[in-house]
Amino acid sequence: MHGLGNDFVVVDGRVRDPGLGEAAYRAIGDRRRGVGYDQFLTLLPARSGGDVFMQIQNPDGSEAGACGNGTRCVAALVMDELGREDLALETIAGTLMCKRAEDGLVTVDMGPARLDWREIPLAADADTATIPVPGFEGLGPAVGVNMGNPHLVFFVEDAEAVDLAKIGPKIEHHPILPDRGNIEFVSPLGVDHLRMRVWERSAGITQACGSGACAVGVAAIRRGLTGRTVTVTLDGGDLKVFWRPDGHVEMTGPVATSYTGTLDLADLVGSRR
Repeated sequence: MHGLGNDFVVVDGRVRDPGLGEAAYRAIGDRRRGVGYDQFLTLLPARSGGDVFMQIQNPDGSEAGACGNGTRCVAALVMDELGREDLALETIAGTLMCKRAEDGLVTVDMGPARLDWREIPLAADADTATIPVPGFEGLGPAVGVNMGNPHLVFFVEDAEAVDLAKIGPKIEHHPILPDRGNIEFVSPLGVDHLRMRVWERSAGITQACGSGACAVGVAAIRRGLTGRTVTVTLDGGDLKVFWRPDGHVEMTGPVATSYTGTLDLADLVGSRR
């Protein structure tokens, strides 16, 4: 499945957990010899009274706490299965409430934006609206936001001009981010309309990042650049972000199923499983 080109392998493990290890996630994530994905999503039985639990893995096998576009995809899949218009989807970062929107879109409440330096987390105390990043002073200070995963948002004159492949991994692994982070570069396109490019932790450059779009919407409001409802244009298309007065962030966008099939793990990873 994909949301704006942010693509996922989705496996239903509610009856039998596939029990994959890091080697399997890496092999399946190989875009030449496996399937390829930005995140691997496993559906598991609910643990805390919700409808389903979603486990999220990055292509390097590490576990992620949030995936906005993936949440919408899984929500659409399970709502179709249950004949429902809403869903409570559990993740390690909390339970996310999802619902159908107009024109086939899906809305997910990504929970509250966490803004304290300890919550992002940063390596040291800082004003998270203006975080200096040593070695990258030319980009200006970043805004830190945690949306179930850590984000640093840079507002620049032209996001298209940023050498994302060069700068992204350096900031992802910067000492200021003890858990690494997703890195967004943003420039204005108009009133309440932003252009965003993203380097995702472990995944690299992706077509879209739902949690990143939420972080960007929150960051823009904190800087006084937009109102509470923002259109964020990513490489793959547009997402709508609404930072509610209660602190929760809603994100709305499309979902799509590319194909379904069966994967022979024995052939792909053999004993490395």
